[in-house]
Amino acid sequence: MILEAKNVSKTFRSGGRGGLAVHAVKSANLTAARGEFVAIVGESGSGKSTLARMLLDLHPASEGTIFLRGVDVKSMSKNQRRDFRRTVQAVLQDPAGSLNPRKSVSQSIGEVIRLHKAANTKRDIRQKTLTALELVGLDPASHYLDRFPHELSGGQRQRVLIARAVALNPQIIIADEAVSALDASVKAGVLRVMADLQERLNVGYVFITHDLPVVKKVADYVHVMYRGEIVEHGPAQEIFQSPQHEYTATLLDATPSLDALDGAAPTAPGASAT
Repeated sequence: MILEAKNVSKTFRSGGRGGLAVHAVKSANLTAARGEFVAIVGESGSGKSTLARMLLDLHPASEGTIFLRGVDVKSMSKNQRRDFRRTVQAVLQDPAGSLNPRKSVSQSIGEVIRLHKAANTKRDIRQKTLTALELVGLDPASHYLDRFPHELSGGQRQRVLIARAVALNPQIIIADEAVSALDASVKAGVLRVMADLQERLNVGYVFITHDLPVVKKVADYVHVMYRGEIVEHGPAQEIFQSPQHEYTATLLDATPSLDALDGAAPTAPGASAT
């Protein structure tokens, strides 16, 4: 395994110390490895995004431990933490809000490459940016370098976010509702890109969503969250065919079919982007 959450909990307090305690995540356990597509599903407010931010070390755990390759994230040295930031990348829900509207695509991706010292010269940074854009299906990549977020479609912006993540050669990508704001056809295209990266780069995913039809198509392993707890987990096929927890069964019964994703398969990086 690469990333592990062991008995992690997160408690927020309203009004500061001594205020009302809100237990957002309770004793959660999760592992993620290269080449594996792990999904966390549940309704809004179930604790999915809080757990994702704990895995990214954006929210420190109130209890429990996050490990990267067996090393406690809280005790990491400066160099180990730099490696953590490159190894575990994030793709968030709102591409418009995650991209600086004043920066072009080349600037948004290039500055991440430069800050993490993934390349040093302007030429190498440009080439690495082009390669990342090609990997996510924005081809010819040179046509997108000087575009700004408002000049891109929603699907293209999300692909740019994925390109920014893969530019650092991560082993795990944590995708928090990464396709929920997209319509069905565009969503299918972005999912094909993610599946292609999983196959070609052996990248692993922790995929946070409330969209069960999507999970059924892409996930290898599923964690079901309810009121901050993981109430059921197992291989995706088992979860969908024989749910053991009442909440999981209720989620499945309430979920419509998403026919647009039927037959979705990885496509070549040069495929048309929307």
